[in-house]
Amino acid sequence: MTFFQRLTAFWREDLLLRSVVRNTSYLFSSNTVSMGLTFLQGLMAAALLGARSYGALGMIIAFASNINRLLSFRMNELVVRYGGHFLAEGEKTKAAAVVKVAGIAEAITSFIAYGILLLLARWGATVIIKDPSTIPWIGIFGLALLANLATETSQAVLQLGSHYRTQALLTLLQNIITVVWIGAAFIFKGGVFDVIMAYLAGKSLFGLGMLAAALYHSRSLLGEGWTRAPIRGALQWRSMANFAISTNLSQTVNMLIRDSEVLWVGYFLTSEAAGYYKFALAIMNVILMPITPFIQTTFPEMTRAVARRAWGQLRSLLKRTSMIALVWTGTAAVGLLLAGRWLLGFFKGGEYLPSLPVIWILLIGFGFANVLFWNRSLLLAFGRPHFPLAAASIAGLIKIILMFLLVPKYGMMMEAALLSLYFILSIGTITIEGLRGLKKVERQPVEIQASV
Repeated sequence: MTFFQRLTAFWREDLLLRSVVRNTSYLFSSNTVSMGLTFLQGLMAAALLGARSYGALGMIIAFASNINRLLSFRMNELVVRYGGHFLAEGEKTKAAAVVKVAGIAEAITSFIAYGILLLLARWGATVIIKDPSTIPWIGIFGLALLANLATETSQAVLQLGSHYRTQALLTLLQNIITVVWIGAAFIFKGGVFDVIMAYLAGKSLFGLGMLAAALYHSRSLLGEGWTRAPIRGALQWRSMANFAISTNLSQTVNMLIRDSEVLWVGYFLTSEAAGYYKFALAIMNVILMPITPFIQTTFPEMTRAVARRAWGQLRSLLKRTSMIALVWTGTAAVGLLLAGRWLLGFFKGGEYLPSLPVIWILLIGFGFANVLFWNRSLLLAFGRPHFPLAAASIAGLIKIILMFLLVPKYGMMMEAALLSLYFILSIGTITIEGLRGLKKVERQPVEIQASV
């Protein structure tokens, strides 16, 4: 049997993989276009602003976004974990209660996050961005927090209902409005404020659209009277609180270690260096974008597989989605290695060529993360949010210590090397533990599995 015949055979036989890839394709189709639009808007913003102002823009966006992450409890994961489990057992009333609690909690924390952002805007602009003129810009961009007051919960509702096309369409519309606005700013020689407004418009459209779509589809998913579902006595409050707190702490760890790279570079070095680093991360986001939908589409399927104790299907799903991610990541990496210098040399007279070594170093860590994208989701599906938090915290502590010791002396390439090291240490450890747990439950008798 030829390779093509074997590929066709397992595609016909693996219904779970076909379901995941079909749902992923809705997001991927949008993301393919969005990838081009995102790359285009990034290039236009970088060319319009120059490295220094582009770095300031990146720090403004990162500062506002990280305040939101600080108070985010990743309600999409909580709703998928608990709501998905209840739906798999046919208990729509309990699933509705989970969605209600998550949505209310997320909305409250979004307003609190915006208030904290306004209080800290002067400190962030002065100490981190080192430009007091950016204070009002931080507050303006922060309005996106309010427009996305229930986006995580809304995303989970659409995931559980398999309405991936809706999310794909909203993602596409977000990128269209952003790129058109930035394009106008590029043509008419706008500045940082115009680019900030472009990103704000796109994020606001996405957040409000997600909320409207979730409210519309929740009736078919949870029942007509789902908003009246009783909360008292319906939920596992202690388990859910532990899960939410753990995911919040995990988000906080990621914020400090992984999602604040531009802020760290700007703090240790200069806005210009932050601009180069942001440009490198923009390239990485293009590589990540086709794989990101797999995280959203595989997590519900993994949760269902664990609830049904379908260990063979789960293991097959992990292997085959990793293979897809490996093929894409490898292709993108080879392309960057062969054509990266020519592309950056062509763009704006080579102003962003200092980003190239950073891109090559980041490829190692981001490639590793891409292939094993399911690492944390596997343990979450088993109801074990604490281990990923511990692994990320320990690896992150090592990274932060080394950052203060090495980055001021060796610059942004050292920051990139430490980020790649963090990915390898944390994701490698989480992956090993997840596969070890899967192997353990596979060996257990069915009676014991049912009681776990």
